[in-house]
Amino acid sequence: MERAVNHSAMAAVGYTTPWSVKAGEPVALHLSCGKPLRGVSVRRLDLPNPEAMGWPVEAADAALQHRTLKQGSYLRVSAEDLAKAGQISGLRFELLLTRNPGQRTIFEAGSLRLTMSDGVIALENGGSKLADGIEFPARTWLTLRLMQDDGYICLSVKGHDPLAPYNFQSRFADAAWRGLNGDLLFGADKGFSTPTLNARFAAITLETDNGAIGWSFPTLLPAGPISSTGPAKLFLEAVNQPTFCVTSVRWDGSSFDPRTVPSHYDAVHCHDDDMGPLDWPASHLVLVPDDAEAGVYAFVVEYEGGTEEIIFFVASHEVRAPILFLVPTATYLAYADEFLPAHLYEWKCEDRGQRFAVDNNLRSLYDYHSDFSGVSICSYRKPKATLRADYRYPLCGCPHNLPVDLHFLRFCRANNIAIDLITDHDLHEDGEACLRGYRALVTGSHPEYMSVEMEQTIRSFLAEGGSLAYLGGNGFAGTVAFRDDLMELRRSPLEAGRTWDGPVGEQALSITNEPGGYLRSRGSGEFSLVGGAISLMGFEGSRPFTRTAESYAPEYAWLFDGVEKDTFGEEGIVLGGAAGYEVDATDPHLGTSPDVVVIARADGFPDSFYHDPGRWYAGGDAELEKRRCAEMTLRRLASGGLIFSASSVAWCGALPFPGAMNEVGRIVLNLLGRLSGQKQADGAQDSNL
Repeated sequence: MERAVNHSAMAAVGYTTPWSVKAGEPVALHLSCGKPLRGVSVRRLDLPNPEAMGWPVEAADAALQHRTLKQGSYLRVSAEDLAKAGQISGLRFELLLTRNPGQRTIFEAGSLRLTMSDGVIALENGGSKLADGIEFPARTWLTLRLMQDDGYICLSVKGHDPLAPYNFQSRFADAAWRGLNGDLLFGADKGFSTPTLNARFAAITLETDNGAIGWSFPTLLPAGPISSTGPAKLFLEAVNQPTFCVTSVRWDGSSFDPRTVPSHYDAVHCHDDDMGPLDWPASHLVLVPDDAEAGVYAFVVEYEGGTEEIIFFVASHEVRAPILFLVPTATYLAYADEFLPAHLYEWKCEDRGQRFAVDNNLRSLYDYHSDFSGVSICSYRKPKATLRADYRYPLCGCPHNLPVDLHFLRFCRANNIAIDLITDHDLHEDGEACLRGYRALVTGSHPEYMSVEMEQTIRSFLAEGGSLAYLGGNGFAGTVAFRDDLMELRRSPLEAGRTWDGPVGEQALSITNEPGGYLRSRGSGEFSLVGGAISLMGFEGSRPFTRTAESYAPEYAWLFDGVEKDTFGEEGIVLGGAAGYEVDATDPHLGTSPDVVVIARADGFPDSFYHDPGRWYAGGDAELEKRRCAEMTLRRLASGGLIFSASSVAWCGALPFPGAMNEVGRIVLNLLGRLSGQKQADGAQDSNL
């Protein structure tokens, strides 16, 4: 359905194209505003005091509008293409219905329609109902065939579940077959006036006098319309980003890899809340100056009664500092506009961005579709109302993601730490060229998602002598795939908790057809890289860290220089401490290298923190209880670099505000100084560490 943006919670929302730019490049704002607009400017956010930039902003769309959202995916063959088929004597397709309350359309072609109302099927021809009261079974594959029989319409439906056979056939003697005309639609009505169908489609075939014209859905996400086979070349369009690479009736469980059995994955799953990349016209344009510094920026939209900020990034295009910050845009996009339904999750605070997501029926990659299948693909070409400097996560009542990373970047600027910046999207696209010339890579608070290409690039950088400061928790965990503005995530059944669990047979990514799920399941991932992985998750009080006996070895003295307390991180903007929300711990059985040294540990977490379900302990509950901890680690690499793991999403939030200092701040300054080549354990300088 198409409807106007609900601006009750936020008067101004939008997105930029691209999301990440370089100095000298243009960036466009695509804005929807529910109140009179007063002006648009640009502000830099990653400074101790955010700064207005004074860059000229050009109004690109004089008729700025309150925009609309189109939600719901479906399939379409245009009337122009359909006419090329010649005389059509029948239509055949496979269908698996999921959850469909209310009025829905199964297919429509001119005056011929097959509809469903609360599960009851009706066939209509020219406005007259030919059949009513039919019930098709849900969640089982059916083959539907509409054809002419002696000039009249015949409908047959056959089920494919041998334990619950279903067969329906009827010939309507008072309904003449007039072929198919108009747009041929699957899952939507022509007026787009009712919710689209929640269903899977496969093996769509037109029966013509010249032979069959058919479409088989590819396992790889198509970049455009899908061409038919047969005597005429027709194109089928998948509208509004349905899910490809899903199992069809041919899937028998013999393989989970669509590359080996593509015919088992030749279906497409349409949802009534799917939303593809938006095509709002650009409202404003900015040319980023050639001398602009890399950083986090925002279009500041001033409207009657308030302002909103719409985030974009200026990425480094040349080496200006020895260390490079990696903005976790994959995590930002995965969480953007999370629905957090009230019947599942208790909110501890209100946030206008989260309320906007609910008001507009938006979905993140943490959410379920309305038919309870998982949301697996999204675009940055959409409002990301929860991506704000003042965002507060309702589940914990505190900052999360971008505001925590801004807290770190502002700490760096306040303490004269020279640091360049790129995004996940940049690293995926440009690979090793992004890291060339840097001594160290620094992550944000929650670099949870990585493409295979990103992680391989980081490993190569470390193997060649680079270092990594992993300043977060639950990082390097989930596999994602990128294509242009799209990002895809398929979740593993091991990812229990508040996220959806995908079936094992559907973990392959439609963008690449490679396995999704955890990176560790592919022989890489967090344990073998940084030494630890998520051990606990909870939304209550964070805990401080306490140094281990191993941390007092002379080779680690540089990290704790000036740190006067054994226990540190008792305060912070994320749940009140340095170790919290999601924390990591080592596990040799899951791949922690023997050269990983635990230098600090946090324990005493509230009972509400629950364990990662992917861990198993030979000592049972007693050992599990001892492993209720976060473990900060250091790893010296044979290449000469090192890896530091803070092991906590809350760590950056425990840094001091500009003008102040604390133990967490001293540790981070020591670490970044070391990685920059400014300090050595013996006070000397060298080319590595």
